[in-house]
Amino acid sequence: MNQDCIFCKIIGGQIPAAKIYDRGGVYAFLDIAPVNKGHALVVPKSHHETLFDLPEDLGREVLVALKVVGQAVMTATGASGLNVGMNNFESAGQLVHHAHFHLIPRHAGDGLTLWTQHAYESVEDMQKLAQAIRSAIG
Repeated sequence: MNQDCIFCKIIGGQIPAAKIYDRGGVYAFLDIAPVNKGHALVVPKSHHETLFDLPEDLGREVLVALKVVGQAVMTATGASGLNVGMNNFESAGQLVHHAHFHLIPRHAGDGLTLWTQHAYESVEDMQKLAQAIRSAIG
């Protein structure tokens, strides 16, 4: 636990939340500023700042929770779709430095749009970047 982390305080019961899941190493609650009603956050109980800090076994447990909670959110809200999102690091929009996944229920015509897409300058530029990523993977 991190004494300065709002999510650690929620998990520890120091800050009230609308808890919807609490099993093993994973906790989920409703977002207090939802994109759509039913917007939930799924978090590991142990403090890890980003996806890259999550131990693999805990990552598998989080994935199971995402599926269970996501289906329940869709059922309870009558949603016809669900966005699963995670922001890692401030430049990607991470506001709370405790790894967390957003489950956002979606309805046809709800007006929520995702990010703007862009094109590569050429197929060669795309292939060059693909090679650089493969090299970084090793």
